[in-house]
Amino acid sequence: MIDERRLTTEEKALKVNLTRNIYGCFAEIGAGQEVAANFFKAGGSSGTIAYTHSAYDMKVSDSLYGEAERYVCEERLETMLATEYAKLKKSLPAKYQESRFFAFANTVESLNYHKTNQGHGWVGLRFQLGLEHEPNDVILHVKMHDNSHKAQQEALGILGVNLIHACYFHCKNLGDFLSSLVHRLPRDRMEIDMLRVSGPDFEDLDNRIIALNLVKRGITDATMFDLSGHVLQPATALYKKNILLMRGRFRPVTKVHIDMLERGKEQFLLEEGVTEEKLRVVVELTLKDLTADGKISDKDFVDRAELLGTLGYTVMISNYLKHYKMVDYLSSIARGYRLGAIVGIYNLQAIFDERYYENLPGGILEAFGRGFGRKVKMFVYPANNVETGELYHLGNLEIQSKLRGILQYMKDNDKIDAIKDYNEKLLHILSDDVLSKIKADASMWEDDVPMEVVKAIKFYELFGYTKKDEVNVPH
Repeated sequence: MIDERRLTTEEKALKVNLTRNIYGCFAEIGAGQEVAANFFKAGGSSGTIAYTHSAYDMKVSDSLYGEAERYVCEERLETMLATEYAKLKKSLPAKYQESRFFAFANTVESLNYHKTNQGHGWVGLRFQLGLEHEPNDVILHVKMHDNSHKAQQEALGILGVNLIHACYFHCKNLGDFLSSLVHRLPRDRMEIDMLRVSGPDFEDLDNRIIALNLVKRGITDATMFDLSGHVLQPATALYKKNILLMRGRFRPVTKVHIDMLERGKEQFLLEEGVTEEKLRVVVELTLKDLTADGKISDKDFVDRAELLGTLGYTVMISNYLKHYKMVDYLSSIARGYRLGAIVGIYNLQAIFDERYYENLPGGILEAFGRGFGRKVKMFVYPANNVETGELYHLGNLEIQSKLRGILQYMKDNDKIDAIKDYNEKLLHILSDDVLSKIKADASMWEDDVPMEVVKAIKFYELFGYTKKDEVNVPH
C-alpha cells in the first residue's frame, strides 16, 4: 500500500494519468494555469487530457462562456464546468462510453504587482465515478496568502492536483478527502473558506458537516450557510450588505433569542444607510459552543442549524472565540457598510474583562480598537440579575471603575446602545433550563421556545426529546 501522505504533487498527477479510464479537460481563467501544467509534466498525460483552455483575456473568456459582470465568482465557475463538460461529452461520444469524464475549472485573481489585493479564486471539478454515471460537482473558494504571484500560482497548481486526486481516490470518506485536498498546503499558504459537493455519489453527505469540518480542522476560521443548508462563501454572501450579528449557543433557540434578534434588528434599521434590502442577519456558533464532553458533535451541530434554518436565519460557524476577532473579521467584509452586534448584558461584562486580552500587546485597548473600529455598533440586551433577580442592563453594568472611561467613550461616539422595547416577561428564559426540561420530559419547556421550534424538536426528536404518538409533521 502506498502511503498517500508521502506522495508528491507530481506522483499524484502521475497516478491520475496512469489510471486508464480517467479522462477530461482543463479550463483556467486568470492566474490558475499551473494545474494542467502539473499533469503534463508528470508524464503519461496523453491518455488523460483531452484539451486545456487558458483564457487570460476577458474577451476570450466572454467568447467561450458569455459576457459577465464579475469574472472571479461562483456563477462563472459553474458556467465553465457546465460548458466544458457538455462540450467534452458531445465531442467524444465513443470515449464517453469507456471513460470516466471530468472537467476541471478555476477562475482566479492572484496577487497584483503592487500587492494591494487579496489573492482568491473559485475552483471546481465535475466528474464521474462510474462509467456513464451522472456527474458530481465539487466547488470551493480559496484565499491565497503567499506574498508573491509565482508562489500563489504554485499553490493553485498543488490544489488542483489534490482536488482531482481526492475526488477519484478519497471521496468516500470525508476526513480522508479533506486531508488529501489540503495536502502540502499549510494554512499560511492557502485557506478554503467554502466547499460544497453535489451529485449522486454525495447524496448522503450534508454540506453543513463539511462546513463544520473546515473550521474544526483549521482549514478556515469561518464559513456559513443559508436557511436551506446551502453553503455560502462569506465575503460573497455579505457583499455590499450591512451585517447584524448575534452570537450564541442556541441550544435550543428560545423566545428570548428571537426577541433579542427582532428588537436588535428594529434598532439597527434606524441607523443611517441601513435598509431591509441591504441587511443580512447572521447568527453565529463558535466551536467552543459546539463542544459537548470535550468533543464536537456533528449531530448536535446539525440539530441547531436545522432549528435556526426553520426560523429563516443565515448561520455562521467560526473559530473566533473572542468577540473582537469575530467583529474584526466581519468588518473587513463589510467595508463601507455598517456592522451591528447584538449581545446579552453578561456577554458584555465578559467583553470588558481585561484577562481576555493578555495575549495582545495593546491589551483591552487594542481589542476594542479592532472590534469597534469603522462603522460598528453594539446593541445590549438586558437580563435578570442571577443573584438579586433585579434588572441588569447597560445602565448598571458592573465593570472595573478604571474601564468606565472606555464605556463612556463608546456611548458618546454611538458605538453602543441599550436595546429598547424588549419583552421583560421573557427574561427568565435560559437555554440550559429549557434543555434540562426537554431531557426530563417536562412539558413546560414548550412555553419558552417558538412554535416552529417546538414542532421541529418533537418531530426530529432533538436534544433528547422522546417522540409521542400524537405528534404531527411540522408545516
